Amino acid sequence: MKINIRGDKIKITQAIKKHVEDKISKLDKYLENPNNVEVYVLIKIKGENQVIEVTIPTKKFTLRAEESHSDLYAAVNLVVDKLERQIRKNKTRLNDKYKTYDVIDFNLDFEEQNENKNKIIKRKDVDSKPMDEQEAILQMNLIGHDFFVFKNINEECVSVIYKRKDNDYGILNVK
Repeated sequence: MKINIRGDKIKITQAIKKHVEDKISKLDKYLENPNNVEVYVLIKIKGENQVIEVTIPTKKFTLRAEESHSDLYAAVNLVVDKLERQIRKNKTRLNDKYKTYDVIDFNLDFEEQNENKNKIIKRKDVDSKPMDEQEAILQMNLIGHDFFVFKNINEECVSVIYKRKDNDYGILNVK
């Protein structure tokens, strides 16, 4: 894996870099071609906690996890454990879903801007293939978000699937 580590309000020392690389490289066994996969790691400080965000875009899916802890090394361990749980939990569904057709890579280009009230602070452009609602739920759970925007194959429109407070799902269709 090619691991890109970036720090926000924190200097990335060799010890931190080595620890992150050692822990994240444990995920190699879950990937088909780990040498072709780039991992994006963002380490930042929020208050008294260190926050680590890991994003792993692959040809078939995108994994994302975030953890916060007062100890950076503990946060790294927690985020790797969370990613492993996501992979193991969804392994059967991923295999079933992606055996049948080719998948287009996701393109995750984003810009971070200064935090201001009522301002856009993050922008993402995501290109995705048409999918059904069940696959959208799977993708949403893999990246750890409460919503997911996708091209709905059944409705032939852009849809947003979201997780409700009662743990059911809702869908918005844009026609």
